[in-house]
Amino acid sequence: MADDRRRWWRPHFTLGDLGRAALSLLGGAVGVMVASWIVPGFSIGEWWRAFSVAISVAIWGFLLRPVLVRLAVYLGWVGSALAGIFGQAFIIWLAVLGEEGVEDSLLGALVASWIIATVGLAFGWLATAGTEDAVTARMLRRARRRPVTVPDPDVPGILFVQMDGVPFPVLEWHVRAGTLPTLSRWIRSGEYRMAEWRPKLPATTPASQMGILHGTIEGIPAFRWVDRAEGKVYVANKPADAALIEARHSDGRGLLADDGVSVSNLFTGDAPTAYVTMSAVGRTQETKETRAALASFLASPNGLARSIPLMVGEVVRERFQARRAIRRDIQPRVHRGRSFVAERAALAGVLRDLNTSLVADAMLKGRRSIYVDYVDYDGIAHHVGMVRPEAVAALSSIDAILGRLEEVAKIAPRTYHLVVLSDHGQSQGATFADRYGEDLAAVVARLADASALGTDRNSEGAGSVQSVLASSASDDSVLGRALARTTQRMSDVTFAEADDAHEAEAGGRAGGGEQKEQFLVFGSGNLGLVYVAGEDHRLTLQELTDRFPALVPGLIVHPGVGFVVVDTTEYGPVAFGARGEHRVRDGVVVGEDPLAPFGPHAAEFVLRAASMPETPDLYVNSLVDELGEVAAFEGLVGCHGGLGGWQDRAMLVHPTELAAPDQMIVGADALHEVLVGWLEDLGHRTELRDRTAPVPPPE
Repeated sequence: MADDRRRWWRPHFTLGDLGRAALSLLGGAVGVMVASWIVPGFSIGEWWRAFSVAISVAIWGFLLRPVLVRLAVYLGWVGSALAGIFGQAFIIWLAVLGEEGVEDSLLGALVASWIIATVGLAFGWLATAGTEDAVTARMLRRARRRPVTVPDPDVPGILFVQMDGVPFPVLEWHVRAGTLPTLSRWIRSGEYRMAEWRPKLPATTPASQMGILHGTIEGIPAFRWVDRAEGKVYVANKPADAALIEARHSDGRGLLADDGVSVSNLFTGDAPTAYVTMSAVGRTQETKETRAALASFLASPNGLARSIPLMVGEVVRERFQARRAIRRDIQPRVHRGRSFVAERAALAGVLRDLNTSLVADAMLKGRRSIYVDYVDYDGIAHHVGMVRPEAVAALSSIDAILGRLEEVAKIAPRTYHLVVLSDHGQSQGATFADRYGEDLAAVVARLADASALGTDRNSEGAGSVQSVLASSASDDSVLGRALARTTQRMSDVTFAEADDAHEAEAGGRAGGGEQKEQFLVFGSGNLGLVYVAGEDHRLTLQELTDRFPALVPGLIVHPGVGFVVVDTTEYGPVAFGARGEHRVRDGVVVGEDPLAPFGPHAAEFVLRAASMPETPDLYVNSLVDELGEVAAFEGLVGCHGGLGGWQDRAMLVHPTELAAPDQMIVGADALHEVLVGWLEDLGHRTELRDRTAPVPPPE
C-alpha cells in the first residue's frame, strides 16, 4: 500500500507531455491575442501579456474545473451545459481580473472563451494530426500518473464495440483496401479473425441487441409494434417503452451482469452501471453518475469546446454533400432535411467523443465487461447509402477510435480483449414511395377502401441523441425537472406518429363510435407491419378476406412487394407471392417459392417471426431487385428490418484466442451464448453460474 501511495504521488511526465503543454500554452496565447483583436471590451495591451494571460487561464482552470464539475452534477444536465458554456468564460475573466493593462468584461470573456477554444482546438489538431487522440489523451496521462488497482487483475476484461449497421461485405471490402487501418492491422496480423453472422428476422437493433445482451429475440417483431393485449404501441427507442421491453426479457443474467458497463445502448444487458442507455434513464443513481461523467466531459478542454466546432463543421459538410448529391443526380437518394443535419452533427460532434470518454473511463477503472454502441455509420448510411463517402468517413472515424481504445487497454489495470461486432447489416435501394408514387399505408387504404395511419418515421439516431438528454435529467436535481419537461416535448415530436397510432389503437378498442383509424401501418426498413386497429387477436386470411376482399390479393401482386405473410386456419403462417406460396410451418411450396430470392434461412426466419403473439395481421416484405436492392417503407436509402440484400449479413471481429464456432452463427440469441462462453472462459460470471434461480435486474 505504501508503494502504491508513493507511485500515486510520483510525477510521470514524458517529452510528449511537455511538448503538448508547450503547444497548449502557445495555442492559448495565440487565442488570447486573436480574441483581443476581435472582441470589443477584451484587450490585453502588449502582445507579450497574452502568454501571461494564457498561464493564468491554465492555473485557474486547473483549480476551478473540479469545482465546476461538482456543481454541474448537483444542477443536473443543464448545469453541465452551463459549466461547458460559461465555465471557461468565468475562468478567463478571473485570470485577467486585476491584470495591469488588461480590459475585460463578462460578455467579452464569454466571446473570447470560444475564440480561444477554437484556436486551441486548431493547435490540438496539429498536435494529433487530426486524429481522435485528443479525446483520450488527457485520460491516459492521468491514468499513468494515478494508476488504479483491481482485486482480480489476472481476470481479463472484454470490451464489446458495436459498429451499428455495418454489413459483413462492407467490412471485408475496407479491410482488404486498408481504409480501416486499425481493423485491417488486427486481422492481417493473424491475432484477430473476422467472421459473418446472421441476425434473424427482424434485422433491426431492438431485436438484435436484446438477443446479444439478454439472450432472447422473442416478442420484438420490428422497431415499433402493437401489443394487442395492452392495446399499446411500443417504440423500442422510447425510454419508457425500452424499460418495459427489457423488464419483460431480463432474467438478471445478461451479458453485462458481472461488473459490466452499458454505454449508449437500447438495453443494459443487466449491467450494474449504464450510461446513456435507453432502458435505464429512470435509474436515479445511474443518472447522477451519468451527469458526473457528462459534466466532466463538457467542462474539459477536449469536451464541449472541441465538440462545438466539430458539430459546425459537420453541418457545413452535410449541406455541401447533400447539394452535391443533387447536382450529380446520385441515385438512390432521399431528402436530407434539417432533422438529419442536426442528428448527424450530434452523432459525429458530441456522442462519438462522449461514448469514447465513457468507455475509456470504464476501462481505466478496470470494469470487467463493457458494451458500447457507435451508431454513426448506421445513422448516416440510412440517408446516404452504405458505401458513399459520408458513410465511409463515419466508419473510418470509428476505426480510429478502436486504435485509441487499444492504447487505453495497454495501461488499464487489467488486460482487455476487444471484440467488434455489428447488430445487423444494411440493404440499399430507392424507397417504396419513390418507386411507386405512394407509400405502403396509401396502398393498404386504397385496396381496403378504408383509412390507414402510416408511421414511417425513422428515429434511431434521434433516439440516441434523446437518450443523452433523458439520461441526464431527474427529479433529484435542481434543474432536472425542467430538462425532463424539455425531453418530453422532444419525445412528443419525435414519436408523434407512434402516439397517434396508440390513440388509434385505443380508440378502436374503446368502441362506442366510429374508429378514428382502421389500419395501422408501420415501416421498419423494407418490412411493413399492417394491423387492423382495435383487434385483440391476429386476424386470419379468411377474416381479412371477408372484411377486406381486395387487400391481400392486391398486396401480393403489387410489383414492389416480394411476399406477404398472413396466418391461415389450416396451414398456419403462409408466405404468399405473386406466383406461389410457401407454407412455412410444414415447408410445402405451391407454385414458385416467394421466399427463394431471400436466402436459405428465409423460411425459418419467417416462421419464427410469424409465430409471435405480437406478429401483425400482415407482414409485408418489399421486393429485392436484380441489383440486390430493396424498397424501404421508410424514407431511407439504406435500411434494415426485413429480408433481402445485406441487412441480415452482420459482422464479428474477435481475437483468435477466443474460440468461435466453425459454422456461421445464426441469430443474436446464439451469438449471446458465444459471448457468454468467452466471458466464462476468462473467469467471469462465477457467481452467476452458482445461482439456481433467476436474479432480478438492478433497480
